[in-house]
Amino acid sequence: MSNTNVLPVLEPAQDAVAPCCPPLTERPFSAEEAETAARMFKALGDPVRLRLFSAVASHEGGEACVCDISDVGVSQPTVSHHLKKLKEAGLLTSERRGTWVYYRVEPSVLAAMGKLLTGVPAARPARAAS
Repeated sequence: MSNTNVLPVLEPAQDAVAPCCPPLTERPFSAEEAETAARMFKALGDPVRLRLFSAVASHEGGEACVCDISDVGVSQPTVSHHLKKLKEAGLLTSERRGTWVYYRVEPSVLAAMGKLLTGVPAARPARAAS
């Protein structure tokens, strides 16, 4: 008989992050929705942050060690600063494993951002010809 323990496999939460806002074509944003969306887009408005976000999102398994994504043309302290800004905007989560930090883009964040930008416009009444 073996003395090893089997740990359960934890599945990521499917709806960990709720969409911040309705699709742009649905209705005007409230002040709170505009603040939330602006924070996300502001975080992605910097080329270094966009490269880091892309590196994490496209990394095998959807997760990347900081050691694998830090080659973006800036110093390590600057990389850490930008990753912190992405986390504060709710775009990344992180987990420390030993001496390394691993970053992950939650699939629900990408889905929410996509829905925000690609929402199908509501049908509008046709204008009468003048």
